[in-house]
Amino acid sequence: MKRVLLGMSGGVDSSVAAFLLQKEGYEVVGATMALWDFKDGNKDTSIEDARVVCNKLKIDHHVLDFREDFKDLVVDNFIDEYFAGKTPNPCVFCNKTIKFGLLFDKARELGCDYVATGHYALVDFNEKSGKYEIKKASSDSKDQTYVLYNLNQEKLARTLFPIGKYDKDTIRDMAKEIGLEVHNKPDSQDICFIPDHDYEAFLKENSKKKVEVGNFVDRSGKVLGRHKGIISYTIGQRKGLGITFGKPTYVVAINGQDKSIVLGDNDDLFKTSLTARDVNFVEWSQDEVVGPIDVYAKVRYAAKPAQAKVTYIGKYRVRVDFVEPQRAITSGQSVVFYSEDRLLGGGIIE
Repeated sequence: MKRVLLGMSGGVDSSVAAFLLQKEGYEVVGATMALWDFKDGNKDTSIEDARVVCNKLKIDHHVLDFREDFKDLVVDNFIDEYFAGKTPNPCVFCNKTIKFGLLFDKARELGCDYVATGHYALVDFNEKSGKYEIKKASSDSKDQTYVLYNLNQEKLARTLFPIGKYDKDTIRDMAKEIGLEVHNKPDSQDICFIPDHDYEAFLKENSKKKVEVGNFVDRSGKVLGRHKGIISYTIGQRKGLGITFGKPTYVVAINGQDKSIVLGDNDDLFKTSLTARDVNFVEWSQDEVVGPIDVYAKVRYAAKPAQAKVTYIGKYRVRVDFVEPQRAITSGQSVVFYSEDRLLGGGIIE
């Protein structure tokens, strides 16, 4: 019997994943990752909820204390990027370093053949190419492939996504049918370590760096006023600027060097190209990519894929040229590449 280590958050998705893996004949071992110490009455029930599910399904349950690693690898990067004027996506880093990094190490330690998670995604082996492919989930509205572009062939050969072919309603119905108390547990929202969504307060509380005020400027460099610190703003922001011009005005650029924020019109937010670093392709190494690649690219999690060409311009760096201009391309976010329902890869927008 093949043994699989399942990352369990205590939510309905990973709980039903455990049940489905058992149905498929796997020996399931549950693992809940302790990632952050919550304050101000924000209670994390994930460990206890997962333990209850494991008891119900009669599977072993491990609690993995990754708090120090999570802070070093995910949270500190999140803070550093914000103070540099960027808007990072910590879920991308967590999946790369924790869920498909440290969790894989633990799987080896526990003698598990596979690692599984409750992501809405699909893994398929292409007999013709001899490569593992990541495909979008059957439910487009729940698809989570955007955060999985850092996976490689070695990891995919040992990765299972049991719920990728189901929609959320079906998953909840299944959980209710088998008597799991988490069947109506709300979905997790946004960034797990900032449950109150107050990014500004979190950054000030958890960084030794001082927030520096700076200038609002127009595109020519003319000073328009003062802002309270670049950590409080993101590209495309219109509300909460604390300055009015009698017309809609947006953040169109953030300069981490001199701490200035460029304001402009909505039209100023549209760009036809970007560069990205730390690029990974799921099925190929950089040496295997010859010439520009035609893709559909997403510049943020909820963005609609847009037609583009991807060209390598250096080691793990690419230029992405769009057929149609894209709004509010944001440094620190990920640009992710697709071919129809197949995830090709991605990188961090510079």
